[in-house]
Amino acid sequence: MAKASARHILVEDEQNCLNLKQDIENGADFGELARNHSPCPSGRNGGELGEFGPGQMVPEFDQVVFSADVGTVQGPVKTQFGYHLLEVTSRSD
Repeated sequence: MAKASARHILVEDEQNCLNLKQDIENGADFGELARNHSPCPSGRNGGELGEFGPGQMVPEFDQVVFSADVGTVQGPVKTQFGYHLLEVTSRSD
């Protein structure tokens, strides 16, 4: 079964999400931004979500995590929780 590890930054609005993505593209540290901006408990750990399989996260996550290139920041991804930046850190099929 496929497994993936990912990290994310959760924010309330799309513009903030886009601003953080620009910061990352300009060299800001993903984990540091997660610690400073994400209200999700994972923010304390730099946004790390650990390893999970298909169906263990909301469908919007699965769609990105199991299709995006490893190591690239994806988003904004809208879920019922807000807007996310996602980075797949590893994936196996």
